[in-house]
Amino acid sequence: MSILEELKTLVEGLGIRVETGVFSEPAPDTYVVLTPLTDTFSLYCDNRPSLDINEVRISLFSKSNYLRLKNDLGGSLLDGDFTITDRRYVGYEEDTGYHHYAVDAAKLYEMEEQ
Repeated sequence: MSILEELKTLVEGLGIRVETGVFSEPAPDTYVVLTPLTDTFSLYCDNRPSLDINEVRISLFSKSNYLRLKNDLGGSLLDGDFTITDRRYVGYEEDTGYHHYAVDAAKLYEMEEQ
């Protein structure tokens, strides 16, 4: 399973819609956009890495109070063995009425031996 699939399942389990493209209907009051950030082999000492490190930005958009959602998301990420590498309030978007909060999460995946 990929990091995007895992995160989509995790976020939907919190009752939040996950979007990756343009809405065909009016946007919901709360949703998440997943954006891949990195896919690296940082942890190895020879030419055969055994771990693949994947990092994704989780952009939470909410027209209501986002604090409970932020905390629920953080707890679920930690329970799912993700590493939270950054969390920040991006700002309030006056034109859309959404609060934007971003969480960067990483996960290590063991590579198959060849």
